[in-house]
Amino acid sequence: MKCFKYCSSFILMMIISMNIYAQKINISADLRARYEMRNGYNTLKPDSASIANFISQRARITIEYNSDKIKLKLSPQNVRVWGDVNINSKNDLNNALHEAYGEAKLTPIFSIQLGRQELSYDNERILGATDWNMQAKSHDALLLKFNIDSSTHKIDIGVAYNAVGESNFKQNYTVNQYKTLQYIWYHGDFNNINLSVLALNNGMPYIKDNKEKVAFSQTLGLNTNYKKEKFNANVEAYVQTGKIATNKVLSYYAQGNLEYQWIDQLKTSIGVAYLSGKSTNDRSSDIKSFNPLYGTNHKFNGFMDYFYVGNHNYSVGLIDINANIFYKLEKVAFKFMPHVFLSGAEMVKNGVEQKKLLGTELDFTVAYQVFNSFSLEAGYSQMFATSSMELLKGGNKDNTNNWFYLTAKFNPTIFKN
Repeated sequence: MKCFKYCSSFILMMIISMNIYAQKINISADLRARYEMRNGYNTLKPDSASIANFISQRARITIEYNSDKIKLKLSPQNVRVWGDVNINSKNDLNNALHEAYGEAKLTPIFSIQLGRQELSYDNERILGATDWNMQAKSHDALLLKFNIDSSTHKIDIGVAYNAVGESNFKQNYTVNQYKTLQYIWYHGDFNNINLSVLALNNGMPYIKDNKEKVAFSQTLGLNTNYKKEKFNANVEAYVQTGKIATNKVLSYYAQGNLEYQWIDQLKTSIGVAYLSGKSTNDRSSDIKSFNPLYGTNHKFNGFMDYFYVGNHNYSVGLIDINANIFYKLEKVAFKFMPHVFLSGAEMVKNGVEQKKLLGTELDFTVAYQVFNSFSLEAGYSQMFATSSMELLKGGNKDNTNNWFYLTAKFNPTIFKN
């Protein structure tokens, strides 16, 4: 627990110095524990498999310092599954530093931010914090940030370059992620419409002729929202091109969503998403399957994570027809989200084209805000799969495939001057 020991000392030093320098300091905590029952989560349950039960936990402290010229953020965390380390273990490898970055505010509209940080934009389809995962997601990056017209228009330019460590000579990059990343993001507010545009260049390493090379693929697209009174509409679309290793890339993503607020407590929405895929009968080396890259994929395409959460890349793609019913009553909020899944490209078995319908998923969640810094949340999901899903995922569609979770969250503000 050295990380937490050092951070505690850091917190104490900041509090002592606060009175001297009139620093703006905020210290908050995030402790959450989640019980899960997995019985066909992420993939169909095989006949020989049994139900998995476990409790995972995150403990995170976030320290923020702000002044007129600089901002610093430090966020150590410990992520574990209960029982994964012996109770008298000397070496706990579950400690990590989720965020550690600084921002220099050089002018009223321009700042530079660098270090370990979350990259989260719009609805988090392409770049997201992935807060559902206990470890979440953060990047080592440099950002050039422009806030124009009182933040009505924003531009972020991000750059990342990764290495396996310090070295005197070149070493191959062996971590399973990008070696280099560049992007530019623009967001503008126009009366009832807001618009975001993203252009991202993703550099992935590969080995050819015993030498490391980097192939670049590009993701280009936009996200737009229209809101007027009780009605809200969202449309986004992206195209991917370039190369992954020596394979050409050309893939697409589009989604639309309509939402209506009936009363203060009730709103509903309907939507459809299309992620291009590659036919199982296609023998070319071209990549035609859209990849959401570094987004918060648990938010999309069903809570049972059958698609794009560590799986389903370079596959047949997806069509997701979905709805959402949200009802809030004082401290309790209910959500019901049905999904109908179809393959984005054709599936062929023994020369016979299979049905595109993969299955139907029903997601239900309930959240209870006990008081300001403590909440409970529970969810249940059921998958009703078809033979096409069985062909795609394996397992047995006729088994009961379901998932349940129960989460307790503590989010107190420990100190604020």
